[in-house]
Amino acid sequence: MIIAETERLIISEFTIEDAPFFLELANTPNALKYIGDKNLKSIEDAEKYLTNKTIKSYHDFNFGFYKLELKEEKNKSIGTCGLAKRRELEDVDLGFAFLPEYEGRGFGSESSKEMMTLAKQTFKLDKLIAITVPYNKNSIKLLEKLGFACEKRIKPFEDDEELLLFAKKL
Repeated sequence: MIIAETERLIISEFTIEDAPFFLELANTPNALKYIGDKNLKSIEDAEKYLTNKTIKSYHDFNFGFYKLELKEEKNKSIGTCGLAKRRELEDVDLGFAFLPEYEGRGFGSESSKEMMTLAKQTFKLDKLIAITVPYNKNSIKLLEKLGFACEKRIKPFEDDEELLLFAKKL
């Protein structure tokens, strides 16, 4: 189901049929380095992840991570952008990831701006946060461009890695 469109992107809900793309995206060098290894090694692993996390989030919270497709190339998936409600964090988290050939081309900014609009207007949120490792300079630069401010360092997950928490009032 399409939830929004931008100048260059179609933003839609993931389905189980997106497992091959999701498997590829989750195993890109930057996803593994900056987001972490989700231990997705097969289409079946990706199907389970999509079912138990991504698609479940649509039902539990009415939002989640969405598939980003290029308008100019029908059915060409290039990344994800969306919102996550994590039990470890107080507020809803904005996140994004792209296939390597689509990084640094403005798709992160374009999709995140649309997601922020949806967060406020559709999902009635008044604040978003974003978390990133301190060495992910590109994400930090994008979050600052989007008006997020770094509030503190946190260790919310079991891996004990220190993350930067950014926040923005909507």
